[in-house]
Amino acid sequence: MSSMITTTAWVRRGVAAQFPTKYEIDEEEMGRISKLARMQLEEAQEGLSAAQDEAMDEDDKEESTEGADEKKESKAGAGSGSGSAPKSTEDDDVLKEFNLDTYDDDEVDDDGERATMFGNVQSLAYHQPNEEDPYLVIPDDEDKNEEREELQIMPHDNLLLAGKVEDEVAHLEVYVYEDRADNLYVHHDIMLPGIPLCLEWLDVPVGGKANEERTSGNFVAVGTMEPDIEIWDLDVVDSMYPNAILGQGGQDKGDGQPKKSKKKSKANDEYHIDSVLSLAANRGHRNLLASASADRTVKLWDLNTTTCAKSYSHHTDKVCSLDWHPKEATILLSGSYDRTIVAADMRAPDSKARWGVDSDVENVRWDPHDPNYFYVTTDGGMVYRYDVRNVPATPAESKPVWSLQAHDSSVSSFDINPLIAGFLVTGSTDKEVKLWNVENDKPSLVVTRKLDVGKVFSTAFAPDPEVSFRLAVAGSKGTVQIWDASTNGPVRRTFVSRMPDLEGDVPERILGINDDDDEESDDEGPGEGAQNPQAGGPDGWESMDED
Repeated sequence: MSSMITTTAWVRRGVAAQFPTKYEIDEEEMGRISKLARMQLEEAQEGLSAAQDEAMDEDDKEESTEGADEKKESKAGAGSGSGSAPKSTEDDDVLKEFNLDTYDDDEVDDDGERATMFGNVQSLAYHQPNEEDPYLVIPDDEDKNEEREELQIMPHDNLLLAGKVEDEVAHLEVYVYEDRADNLYVHHDIMLPGIPLCLEWLDVPVGGKANEERTSGNFVAVGTMEPDIEIWDLDVVDSMYPNAILGQGGQDKGDGQPKKSKKKSKANDEYHIDSVLSLAANRGHRNLLASASADRTVKLWDLNTTTCAKSYSHHTDKVCSLDWHPKEATILLSGSYDRTIVAADMRAPDSKARWGVDSDVENVRWDPHDPNYFYVTTDGGMVYRYDVRNVPATPAESKPVWSLQAHDSSVSSFDINPLIAGFLVTGSTDKEVKLWNVENDKPSLVVTRKLDVGKVFSTAFAPDPEVSFRLAVAGSKGTVQIWDASTNGPVRRTFVSRMPDLEGDVPERILGINDDDDEESDDEGPGEGAQNPQAGGPDGWESMDED
């Protein structure tokens, strides 16, 4: 079984409904689903009709050619006086050979009785009109209460969302992380239309009249290899369709009917036409969601109307990462495969600052502890720290505060600890996770680990202060590991001056749902054979392609 987890996202404590509801179809929901299904059916029928027309054109050409050949053969046969067997005789021979003239007759068993498609009907169970069928019993209140308790999520538990591909089936797994009980399990999952590439938790209710009266919620936006963005309610289990779709699939004509139109082949101001690579919710303006796409555009969505409010073309290649400024809510940071990073005010997009790096950008992040700075990780294994106040005249003249050769291959994941300034994590396609201390702009390696997740695609610190040292790591093996970094010896010794609770040693704690144990963990500190890069690390490196 091949699987991989491509992206993860935490949900802070106390947000999820304590008792999630089971999905139920009412009249309004049935109408919404019918419209979506009708649109999908019409699109499929159009594609089928086009394919059939194309096939008919080819058949007509072949028939005309074959007809001409048959006429020639017919004339030749008539001229030679030879004849051919009638077609009906050929059909009879085929029927006799395969017994096709009696294929639909009922078979007769050994007792001389005819067998039907249901076998012996007398053996079927029969119930009087008012008699209860034991195989079709409606669960009583006790069963419903047990099911309700099984779905319960405690206020002190976190949710962890993981975009997963398993045997070519894409879905979103919703985990419950019980820190107090050292427990991690899948609560429910959601089927997705394509390989998930990015997740963003939303606290704004989206879609449906019932959500219009709510002021907060527990939703997730999902970007996939498809151009549309799906938004799902995490407090509802077994949903059939998303609450809303941002993109062409979610547009309507104003009368509630889905809009059916040919997909545009060029980037436009209304919706994406290629994979969605990054999502960023604006915490200052809660109704705004930014998306970055392989179509080279950044789009700003109004979640109240589920329409695209603005579209930006700041880059000349795929836009792969976004992050809103922690304090200036209108400033958006974007990184691209064009090897540039742009900081732009969405109110005045023409006024922007641009920095350049030497390889494709993987991640961009503002420093939440000092938003005058931001970080960039690249496909070449580098991590850069830039001062936003130091804008270069051209991207080629960009000068980072410091640069760090963090890995030998792509730094595919990156995060900043929300509690301790200067505490970073990097994950790479080299299968390693590294924790860094960059206090006083002097980067030093704290610890290196291999957590048996394969190539690392996601590393994320938990959002709550009580669990801010918990690190979710996932990758190409399709498994999730929760690493309590506060139990790691080198971490405790490095940050004890800023966190007195870290004094002394404790047993290390790693928790996960893992099927394989074929890789050994590697724990190295700076004094244990691990490289300790300094500020302004090597500028020369080579990009490595991964299989």
